[in-house]
Amino acid sequence: MKTGAQILIECLKQEGVDTIFGYPGARTLLLHDTLMDDREIAHILVRHEQGAAHAADGYARTTGKVGVCLTTSGPGATNLVTGIATAYMDSVPMVALTCQVTTADIGNDAFQEADMTGITRPITKHNYVVTDVKDLGRIIREAFYVARTRRPGPVLVDLPSDVLAARWGGEIPTEIRRRGYQEMPILNIKQLKKAADLINKAKRPLIYAGGGITLSNSHEALRALAQKGSLPVTNTLMAIGVMDADSPLSVGMLGMYGAWYANMAVHECDCLIAIGARFDDRVTGRIEGFAPNAKIIQVDIDPASIRKTVQVHLPIVSDAGEAMERLVELVESKDRSPWLDQIEEWKKEAPLPRPHSEALMPHEIMDAICRVAGESPVVASDVGLSQMWTANFFRFHQPRQYLTSGGLGTMGYALPAAVGAALGRKGQPVFAINGDGAFQMNIQELATCSYYNLPVKTIILNNGKLGMVRQFQHVFLKKRYAATDLGSHVDFCTVARGFKVEAIKVSRKDELSHALQKAMEIDGPVVIDIDIDPDCYCFPMVPPGKKSVEALFAPEDWES
Repeated sequence: MKTGAQILIECLKQEGVDTIFGYPGARTLLLHDTLMDDREIAHILVRHEQGAAHAADGYARTTGKVGVCLTTSGPGATNLVTGIATAYMDSVPMVALTCQVTTADIGNDAFQEADMTGITRPITKHNYVVTDVKDLGRIIREAFYVARTRRPGPVLVDLPSDVLAARWGGEIPTEIRRRGYQEMPILNIKQLKKAADLINKAKRPLIYAGGGITLSNSHEALRALAQKGSLPVTNTLMAIGVMDADSPLSVGMLGMYGAWYANMAVHECDCLIAIGARFDDRVTGRIEGFAPNAKIIQVDIDPASIRKTVQVHLPIVSDAGEAMERLVELVESKDRSPWLDQIEEWKKEAPLPRPHSEALMPHEIMDAICRVAGESPVVASDVGLSQMWTANFFRFHQPRQYLTSGGLGTMGYALPAAVGAALGRKGQPVFAINGDGAFQMNIQELATCSYYNLPVKTIILNNGKLGMVRQFQHVFLKKRYAATDLGSHVDFCTVARGFKVEAIKVSRKDELSHALQKAMEIDGPVVIDIDIDPDCYCFPMVPPGKKSVEALFAPEDWES
């Protein structure tokens, strides 16, 4: 006879879980006590429950495994909500374990009771309340199955404390199925042959690569397809690294803050092959102006994403990897030199801007980090200008190197996600790149880095501003900077040292390389606080409501 807590731990081990990110409370006492006796699962004590969700997210993105977070009831559980929503928007496999009041107390407004299944229903792939210990094993196994299959996503399991204490001696099911749930769609070969025919006839084809390629671990199939057909590839924020940034077929990131030449390639292509991408508004700009000359093929595992925003010509419901492996066989080798040359001309005509200043500029910082980080660093960037600068200027060569909150745009993501990455990819350099605003949202996770001596190198691009919002105010509101001045009164180095974390201040260009090299030599966490030009913004930028090729290259372009 085992307790519910013991059954839960056994199920986690059967699922290959080796790390849980959590925070205890009265309702988790038995579960945490049971974890103390286990030597296979490490429990990482974060300093805020939101940090647990983001750390589980970062662990999942870097490893491809299901991330796990654990909290107590009430506010402990509700503090996970932003992290769960982040994972949901970016299709990250996660299981959130929230402990709950006893089954008899549910619905009675008991102390620290919250309806977590009701609260999270719109932001989870599925969720459960376990009301009988006999169902616990099946539900936990099912939760992992649902989280990692088809289009991945977070699953929440609510665990009443009396269920964790109850005893049961039955067998945990080994085979998991849900009626009506299809683990993998059946590829329509006729549709795929039509797609190959469109690609073979096209003179200016372009692959639009999305995060589904990363999730399906199919970047090698993408590269083989691109190489065989001489197909240039533009990628979304979620697909950074699926093409080697140094490949001649890589066009870079498209969209609102993407490269102008990538958006031009989309605008002028005659066949757009969207694979694992959902045509979100930050990519398309005004829908009527998106790929106006192209026959559009959309390959996606989720039928709900097909034709959701763009009326594609040829839909294919399929796993990205399976579709591309078959397409490689069907696509003909072609000489598309004129089209590739045209894209190169656009790159020369309007490259990503690298403005010069006496102050340190973001592209200089990214270049310097690349020089010291080696070939395979993991980089978690926060949301805002730091996110766009990292996406555009850091050179990524493989998938799962770059972590960021794409769909939800969650500030405070980078540091706790880097915690998860450091535990998921031990031995690799891990960077958390933040603006000073976003960094302060989960700054407490420096204590987690310090306690576990995690080698997270935290970079603060410090302009004393909420930079991305300020850019909008600068461009669209005639420099009326409402509530975006953070000031310079926070001494981040002193704060970091208070957490027992090494800290380095960089104010001049000649200090940067030495600071980064020193950080890499330190076996543990380091904070590098770098002053940057407060008036440095991210351009080109496509204004909301404009076509993707109607980019601004400077604030004055809007006024003109």
